[in-house]
Amino acid sequence: MTPRWTATGLSQDLPKGVVMAGHWQGHDLAVWRSATGRLQAWNDRCPHRGMRLSHGFVRGETLACIYHGWVYGAEGGCKHIPAHPALTPPATITVTAFACVEQDGVIWVAPADMAGSPPAVSGVQPLRSVSLTCDLAAVLAVEPALLGQDILRGTVQIDGQGHDVCLLVQNNPAGLTLHALCGVRANKVAASHWVENLRRRAEMKVAA
Repeated sequence: MTPRWTATGLSQDLPKGVVMAGHWQGHDLAVWRSATGRLQAWNDRCPHRGMRLSHGFVRGETLACIYHGWVYGAEGGCKHIPAHPALTPPATITVTAFACVEQDGVIWVAPADMAGSPPAVSGVQPLRSVSLTCDLAAVLAVEPALLGQDILRGTVQIDGQGHDVCLLVQNNPAGLTLHALCGVRANKVAASHWVENLRRRAEMKVAA
């Protein structure tokens, strides 16, 4: 599978001091924002016992595992082990870090050595993310106006008017997640209802 930038969330859904789960091409991620706003995306497993770091706590500029409280700094290295407070953790205890940037109100992830920038999605505003228990083919079948693969874009009918919609596709173990953005003239409440209706129609098509 060719490494690429993948949308894993919307900036508005990750305030300072919060960690959330994400995905990148089959890898589970812990995506978090520090107290000063720095964004990080790491492999979602603590090197100690394998607990998900996305269940942990952001403390200042660090992320602490919920299980035994091991603390990891901005570069993924272990900074503190509560059971051994006098110990300086070895440099080999580190979490695999991914490239993680924000652009156009979207959080993008890629391998740490990924060159270039994420694709631009200009002219639209972040709306909401929605998870679906179906594949991309079902989405395209119920809304043929949307074109693309990793980025679906097209003019759809919202409240009887045509509006630009952009859906960023993120595959996950249960199906896929769509991170939706809509044109700046669209009513965001109506556009959010459109996204929810799209999810319902796509899942119903698979069930039929």
